[in-house]
Amino acid sequence: MFKPLQLDAARRRVTLTVEGRTIEARDGDSLALALMDAGIDHTRTTPVSGAPRAPLCLMGVCFECLVEVDGHPNVQACMLEVRDGMRVRLQNGARVAGDFDEA
Repeated sequence: MFKPLQLDAARRRVTLTVEGRTIEARDGDSLALALMDAGIDHTRTTPVSGAPRAPLCLMGVCFECLVEVDGHPNVQACMLEVRDGMRVRLQNGARVAGDFDEA
């Protein structure tokens, strides 16, 4: 889907778990980029129709990339750098008011 402009072999690789699947990412990449690079085509579904939604703006404005990270729901994947051992779950349906929590 998306390819980095420069391949930096010197960057450390980190391992994270997404919906029980282990993926690798480059240290310093955003979680949204790591998910797209791993072929994950959506991060959440809409509350009304259940339609899949994916990262759109990649700069924290649109909130299309909400995921659950290490048990914290409503985290913007585009605004979070990957870290080794991170556990990610995709979000389905409506978020609950007051559930926002920084990971």
